[in-house]
Amino acid sequence: MIKKIDTEQGREIYSKRMGLIEPVFANIRSTMRLDHFSLRGKIKVNIQWLLYCITHNLGKIQKYALQAA
Repeated sequence: MIKKIDTEQGREIYSKRMGLIEPVFANIRSTMRLDHFSLRGKIKVNIQWLLYCITHNLGKIQKYALQAA
């Protein structure tokens, strides 16, 4: 991974990730306090993660809907 990030293209991709992806994880973990899985097994954890993502996206929709009104 270090070799990938050390290239010019790798730094550019990683910097975009820091601005796009990491804030979503931070919001889900800290603000919404969804920082652990209560289920076991890959399928169940995947479903729970998708529910966390749906919750995050619904919050964004609600926020922007209130701003537009």
